[in-house]
Amino acid sequence: MSQILVVATLKIQDGKVDEAVAELTPVIEATHEEEGCLSYVLHRDINDPNTLVFVERWASQDALNGHMQQPHMLKLVELAGTMLAEPPQITFCESLEIGSSPKGSFGS
Repeated sequence: MSQILVVATLKIQDGKVDEAVAELTPVIEATHEEEGCLSYVLHRDINDPNTLVFVERWASQDALNGHMQQPHMLKLVELAGTMLAEPPQITFCESLEIGSSPKGSFGS
């Protein structure tokens, strides 16, 4: 089974970004310890500092499914109810592996 890339965009309410990052920090740290987590990185949109973007890479769909069942993921549900300005946008991707260079693929 191939790796899964997840891009999750979170639009945070005005004035709550620092609080959101503080709440997300232990979730990120716990996720880094999960089996099958290859990378789990939080970014801030340069053009809209109220927008946070997770870019995640998982070894398999099974690893991602296990991640979604972790107790620390409940913090994201709480965050959605108190700090998000709109519902999150989540995209699940698989690599098309175009080109022969390692830059054209995450690998299998």
